[in-house]
Amino acid sequence: MIPGEIRVASAKFRDDLLNDTLPFWLDRSIDREYGGYFTAFDRDGRRLETDKAVWFQGRFAWMLATIAETVEPRNYWLERAKHGIDFLQRYCVDRDGRYFFLVTRDGQPLRKRRYVFSECFAAMAYAAYGKSAGSEDHCQMAIELFRDLRSHLGPNSFLEPKVNPGVRPMKSLASPMILIGVAQEIRKATGLVECTEVIEQCIDEIRTDFVKGDLACVLENVGKQGEVIETFDGRLINPGHSIELAWFLMEEARQRDLPELTALGIQILDWSLKLGWDKQYGGLYYFRDCHGFPCAEYWHDMKFWWPHAEAIIATLLAWRLTGEERYWSWHHKIYSWSYQHFADPEFGEWFGYLHRDGTLSSTIKGNQWKGPFHLPRMQFYCWQLLEEVIHAQPV
Repeated sequence: MIPGEIRVASAKFRDDLLNDTLPFWLDRSIDREYGGYFTAFDRDGRRLETDKAVWFQGRFAWMLATIAETVEPRNYWLERAKHGIDFLQRYCVDRDGRYFFLVTRDGQPLRKRRYVFSECFAAMAYAAYGKSAGSEDHCQMAIELFRDLRSHLGPNSFLEPKVNPGVRPMKSLASPMILIGVAQEIRKATGLVECTEVIEQCIDEIRTDFVKGDLACVLENVGKQGEVIETFDGRLINPGHSIELAWFLMEEARQRDLPELTALGIQILDWSLKLGWDKQYGGLYYFRDCHGFPCAEYWHDMKFWWPHAEAIIATLLAWRLTGEERYWSWHHKIYSWSYQHFADPEFGEWFGYLHRDGTLSSTIKGNQWKGPFHLPRMQFYCWQLLEEVIHAQPV
């Protein structure tokens, strides 16, 4: 890869982040009456509802506080991050310490899930804001919430399971995977040593129970001892989720110089690209079955925005760690397909949902599930990674 191409790519990620994606959200998402962020918008920015997904209060606040570490003026980004931080603290915590999943515009609770994704992203937001704003109080809030998460997500969790454990005990990849990502962010912001211990425990569980070398995949759900369950859920593969896991592992390997972990991340990426890439139409399938059986979900062959954002990160990081040109080729292929099909040159940002052939399924830009996270995180991460490559080159 020649230096000129790297500089052009870096500048493109930066420009798309700061002049396309973030303006789409910042021009309309901040609720200056009640605080927090709206996320439900049509392609032209028309607001579709005012209910607020709690995990996006944390996700967007995390994103803005993280950007404040790099992009001036710092106070501009921190002031906008604080809208989410304050809304989380004021309205989104239930009496038992758990966070809601969905609230009204003015913060009245609507829904609380069995999962703790709201808590995970709140912890990340508090940590990033605490670091960027120099607030020890917010750093401590992040640490305390992170420690609570360990009990929520561990083997002795008191949270209601999805399936009756007395009949079919099983566990999900989402729990150890998301805890890796949260722990990495808490450690980055606070230096909390126990984060590394948690990450190692989660990686060991994933490697032992969810990574299936004989099937060349990572399963979404397994039995308590890692056994394959011969049901739709038990055979389920989400290529985008596996790819996101792959770059979490590679990033941990990069931070701590762990070649074996790099190899694991690369292996998972290779499996996921092979299983997930649609050779006829391009793009990544949403679900696959580990035996090649039909998937139960009707959207299994649709193309969602977020797996493509994660694949752009993962392939670029794989190229950075290995130097192998095939990963740069994959990166370029996925990037090109994604921007050709998801990006909206008229109004900015990405569409979220495509049919298998890449045609538009919906003009929606945001809802309770799609908001300012996967796309801006990808653009920011890739921009920073390429800047690192540029500065590492000899003058």
